[in-house]
Amino acid sequence: MESQKPEASTQLIPLKYSNRVTLKTIFECGKHGLGLVGERVVIGGWVRNSKEERKEPGASSPLPDDKVAEGSPKDVSCAEILQSGIPFFRTIIKVLSGSARQSVLRENLDSLIPMPPPSSILFLQVGDGSCTESLQVVVDSAAVFVPIGQLLPTGTCILAEGVLQTPLKTYFGKEEQAIELTVEKILHVGTVEQDKYPLSQKRLPLDRLRDFSHFRPRTTTVASITRIRSALTFATHTFFQNHGFLHVEAPIITITDCEGFSDKFQVTTLLQRIIKEEPIALSETQGISLETVKVAINEKTNIVEQLKRSESNREALAAAVKDLKKTNELAQQLEAREKSKPGTAEKGYMVNFNEDCFSRQTYLTVSGRLHLESYACSLGHVYSFGPRFQADKKLSSKHVAEMWFVEIEMAFSQLEEAITCADDYFKFLCKCILDKCSTDLNFLKKRIDKTIFNRLQSLMEKSSEKITYSEAVDRLRNVSVKEFETKLQWGVALTEEHLRYLADEMYAKPVIIYNYPKKLKPFYVRLNDDGNTVAAFEMVLPKVGTLITGSQNEERINMLSARIKEFDLPKEQYEWYLDLRRHGTVKHSGFSLAFDLMVLLTTGLTDVRDAIPFPRSCGMEIN
Repeated sequence: MESQKPEASTQLIPLKYSNRVTLKTIFECGKHGLGLVGERVVIGGWVRNSKEERKEPGASSPLPDDKVAEGSPKDVSCAEILQSGIPFFRTIIKVLSGSARQSVLRENLDSLIPMPPPSSILFLQVGDGSCTESLQVVVDSAAVFVPIGQLLPTGTCILAEGVLQTPLKTYFGKEEQAIELTVEKILHVGTVEQDKYPLSQKRLPLDRLRDFSHFRPRTTTVASITRIRSALTFATHTFFQNHGFLHVEAPIITITDCEGFSDKFQVTTLLQRIIKEEPIALSETQGISLETVKVAINEKTNIVEQLKRSESNREALAAAVKDLKKTNELAQQLEAREKSKPGTAEKGYMVNFNEDCFSRQTYLTVSGRLHLESYACSLGHVYSFGPRFQADKKLSSKHVAEMWFVEIEMAFSQLEEAITCADDYFKFLCKCILDKCSTDLNFLKKRIDKTIFNRLQSLMEKSSEKITYSEAVDRLRNVSVKEFETKLQWGVALTEEHLRYLADEMYAKPVIIYNYPKKLKPFYVRLNDDGNTVAAFEMVLPKVGTLITGSQNEERINMLSARIKEFDLPKEQYEWYLDLRRHGTVKHSGFSLAFDLMVLLTTGLTDVRDAIPFPRSCGMEIN
């Protein structure tokens, strides 16, 4: 933060809202903080390591004499008064101990006089989450009058005021520190139950840390990942704001399925109100088709609306509403029967969604691109950034149930413009992390991935390889040095193994594959002139696979209606989407970037659950 950078006089400016100085600010000031020697600061953080050294009798305080003399007199506790008066009390005892009869009195008085606790120096390694480095904090137990047992455990939170000094010795880490804090006053101590605190164990692996998602940000590794994630978020908004995009919040609850074939999370308030229905024999509904019932629902809905407008016959309105409700229930039962085996009706639980919060089946969104289109077709260029959900139970290191996506839509834009925008955005993110997060990258280079700098630099500098789906299939078929598990043929989805080979081995750079078979992509993607492929693309990256998916969307209402029917989707749920083609249609395109996979790429991690603050995957306990 600019507001924290020291001025020419090396005076540190504390955070505006907590009156403390971050360690990042200290270490960024000339020669790793060396220019701040003698400065009085308040720092706060958590103990990562500690060491206690006993002071030799008569040893002086670690504080410089000039600093001890500064400021107002310290408050004096009762213990200090008693300790300072010990010689006086001992003189009285000697006077009173003249006879054997008074020896008992002498012993009793000796036991009442508090002995001074053994003095020691505490060396604490304190981090505050602002950077990878920790500050050595020196505490004289005789000076602060805080029980030393409260300060030593890993995870203890302290807020301390003191003076920055040049250390005589570095107790933590292999490198010598340029500066340390000599504490004059402890302002706060947040104690730890050491036997229950999970991070008391040294260097827990990342997979174990997933069980403690509420504590793992205190580790240096997860803190670095979080700072890189934050930098990517800021870079995302910077890129799109600089290129004339407006930020729009897409809804999380929806009735539509953007993909057309995804597993969705259903949203309902009826779990406690499920009615157990007896099975209805098919003979009772024989001769009644679902289409006939749907037509009846439309007619009865119109009658209800007319009665509502007239407000002349409330009894007729109540009867019409009741009749409409029964017809809706019949339609639900018929839909359930059609999905069951012919001639049978399984006994189960029937849910009346008319009584639900939204009066129909609703889901957590799989994608926000459909809703973004309505704003793109009014405002031009828009983007959204938020969580998307898929109820996919298969275990994968690249997918969890809740993932964050950056999604954009652009009016008056075709497939080529969407590809160019995606490529520019990706390279901007790589450059931002290399420029802004070098310290965190250096730490992760040592701890996780030695190639992280070279990989990001290469991805940023190399141009992306652009090939059609058909070309990708042909080139993979011609590979003789490797045998793929899935046999390749046109019209089959490229597996992760195929994509990895293209990006990691064949080209060793970003690969953009476009013009996919129409059955492999969602219903809204624009059909190409050949009638077999659609204007869709994927950007495939080394290490992570598919990072960006995008398309030019169908602006022709007849084509879009045919695709909805082809996917066997309920057309009434997409009438609002079709309206965008009926009234002022325009060519438009967009894409989605899997933000969590971008974090994976820039940190060198291998499992997306370690890149997400609170991962939500099927079968995993969550908080």
